[in-house]
Amino acid sequence: MSATGENGSPANGSPAAAAPAKAAEAKPNYTLKYTLKGHKKALSSVKFSPDGKWLASSSNDKTIKIWNAYDGAFELTMEGHSMGISDIAWSSDSKYLASASDDKTVRMWEASTGTCLKTLKGHSNYVFCVNYNPQSNLIVSGSFDESVRIWDVKTGKCLKTLPAHSDPVSAVHFNRDGTLIVSASFDGLCRIWDTATGQCLKTLIEDNSPPVSFVKFSPNGKYILAATLDNTLRLWNYYTGKCLKTYTGHKNETYCVFASFSVTGGKWIVSGSEDKCIYIWNLQTKEVVQKLEGHTDVVLSVACHPTENIIASAALDGDKTIKIWKSDS
Repeated sequence: MSATGENGSPANGSPAAAAPAKAAEAKPNYTLKYTLKGHKKALSSVKFSPDGKWLASSSNDKTIKIWNAYDGAFELTMEGHSMGISDIAWSSDSKYLASASDDKTVRMWEASTGTCLKTLKGHSNYVFCVNYNPQSNLIVSGSFDESVRIWDVKTGKCLKTLPAHSDPVSAVHFNRDGTLIVSASFDGLCRIWDTATGQCLKTLIEDNSPPVSFVKFSPNGKYILAATLDNTLRLWNYYTGKCLKTYTGHKNETYCVFASFSVTGGKWIVSGSEDKCIYIWNLQTKEVVQKLEGHTDVVLSVACHPTENIIASAALDGDKTIKIWKSDS
């Protein structure tokens, strides 16, 4: 399409030219659709399967539960960990789950049956975070033992132990092609690692370095979203080491609250909060475009559906529920 109007004059003044700006001002209208009950203790993590069909949840009650992502119907419970679970992750084909537990192990599960396939042992303290690489032949885990471990999915063997941080590791995530791992820690650092060699390629640091409570790569792999315990989310260009955007307004000073990118409708940043709400920011303008109320305790985890405008949220002991929210945009 040319940049001129039908009569050959520049289209800048036409209503169509104003449309993109208008779209940027659009806001989501998430409303509560379902409240899922079943966990007996605080929720720790919720994750949609990559195929969009399922929602997995983990809890301090030592179990993982699988729910239908669209109507919230309960599917099954996975049991086997001897202590609470802090995190879960799906394999790319949506067939398997990995879980990180205070029992110092990572477990691999078959999602359809709830069968535990392998128990990965090696961490010497609570395992706090876990993720698969996009190829799903590797699992990365972070622990209170201050290390990051890379595991071979097929054998269950630990391939590498990275002496990553000087405090508990709060989050680990692979980039879109699996060549890089980002880790975050209470030591105030975010670090980028070469998956193949285990070398630290970059360290991101703020001047006063509050504890980093969560981190993940953006969907396009160019940026890193990091949460710190000073009520702030930051978007970094990790290549240049520059902080590009700062998101505030929520409360996060104590817990490792999850955040996410929402890209199915508008481009939003979504986060849980210690004031029992979910916050949604416009990624570009950094303004809070929606605040979702309904939980009765700290919202620890949020997840965004891969293809639909659906958010799942989960809260601590005073609530113990998962909520599913849907939006038109």
